[in-house]
Amino acid sequence: MKKLFLSLTALTFSAIMFAQKTVADVAKFETETINQGYLKQNEPKEVKFVVTNISKEPLIIEQANPTCGCTMGDYTKSPIAPGATGFISAKFNAANAGHFTKNLTVKFAGVDEMKSITITGDVLAAEEYDKWAAEEAKKKTSDATTAKPAPSSKNKTGSKN
Repeated sequence: MKKLFLSLTALTFSAIMFAQKTVADVAKFETETINQGYLKQNEPKEVKFVVTNISKEPLIIEQANPTCGCTMGDYTKSPIAPGATGFISAKFNAANAGHFTKNLTVKFAGVDEMKSITITGDVLAAEEYDKWAAEEAKKKTSDATTAKPAPSSKNKTGSKN
């Protein structure tokens, strides 16, 4: 009985010692998907994913790679202290009009699991984008002119404070 107990204890201890960390154990992303909205064709726009080290050890981003050739990324190269934040940036080239969904894979040191983060949006031809931008500007101007004025500060007698 004693041997069985010691064997089970040793097995349990070994399993705990060799348990693999997951991304969820070491890092938390502010967001895993960034929607860039409308982009003008051939005018890339950069996004930044913010990652927080939630472990008790420095966090190292080993690599951040696009899954296609249309995004270029940079990332925090130095170790990220516990509780501190780092970044992973990417830029979609916006060469082709239409909707897009692009993924980047992130690898952290000491973690076998890869994390996928996503960029989405819609690329509009220059003419179409300019038309959309003009409509948005018109809406903002219209919203600003129809806004109600702030109420004045009056006391119960009707005079200003």
